[in-house]
Amino acid sequence: MPASLPPLTALRAFDAAARHMSFAKAAEELNVTPAALSFQIKSLEQHLGQPLFHRLNRAVELTRAGQALAPGAAEGFAALTAAWRAARRLQDDTTLTVTAGPAFTAKWLAPRLYEFARAHPEIELRFSASLRMMDFARDEVDVAIRFGYGPDPGLYALSLSYEWLTPVMTPALAARYPTPDALREAPLILDDSISFLDPPCDWPTWFRAVGLDFTPSYAARFSQADHAVDAALAGVGVVLGRRALTVKDIFEQRLVAPYGIAISTKAHFRFLCPQGSEHRPQVRAFRDWMLSEIEKTTSVTDNLTVIPVEDVVQR
Repeated sequence: MPASLPPLTALRAFDAAARHMSFAKAAEELNVTPAALSFQIKSLEQHLGQPLFHRLNRAVELTRAGQALAPGAAEGFAALTAAWRAARRLQDDTTLTVTAGPAFTAKWLAPRLYEFARAHPEIELRFSASLRMMDFARDEVDVAIRFGYGPDPGLYALSLSYEWLTPVMTPALAARYPTPDALREAPLILDDSISFLDPPCDWPTWFRAVGLDFTPSYAARFSQADHAVDAALAGVGVVLGRRALTVKDIFEQRLVAPYGIAISTKAHFRFLCPQGSEHRPQVRAFRDWMLSEIEKTTSVTDNLTVIPVEDVVQR
């Protein structure tokens, strides 16, 4: 039996036929005649020395050899397709596809995109709001913005900024609840999207940071962080706001952070891309723009005392 690989066209014909379990549908997918596809599969079977399909009256079934070959063929063609797409993307300096979570897209990226578009009219930005794990080649994504602890092996990973949390609310609510102690009577909003943080960065932890032992009930709770922030903007209540998602509203005074105490977590937003891709012109331009935008709002922390959450839980 020959040890060398058979022709790629024959393997491609087999893969299509194995996926469809139909020579006719496989031929249609590959834009060839059924006779041509059948010839390719027969040549593959001759190369192997045994049949790959049982030919029935109006159907085909995989033989044991076909069953052994089908998963590897499918995986191989998927990997080859992804690699080809990745190689082609390297030639494109004018399109940038970015994925970020829905909350970060809504609260950080979207309000600032006009500035990037004005500074880089030559780059077409495309966005995918998603939290799932990314395969950069398969998903045809150039940059991912993700929140968590890392590490991110095999990727270029840049920490964008550390993350703190502090109560934020409208100025009208801040006038009604001028102290942390008064906040115990306020309608509090719970952001469930950060329940995975360890140690927890929640309302009881923040109250401990300001010297109060208080476990609150909640006026509203949200699974998406941007919805929690929107509720605070609407005056529904007070949210334990995350830096990245509230800093622009604080900077522009739609929300206020009146108590001067924040808790910080080691979880952070990271700018991720395949190793080496950070040097592509559009990726570098987007990274540098994000860093410059973050720098614009650093003054928000001037009046905040930021306490690491690890220090709070040890008290």
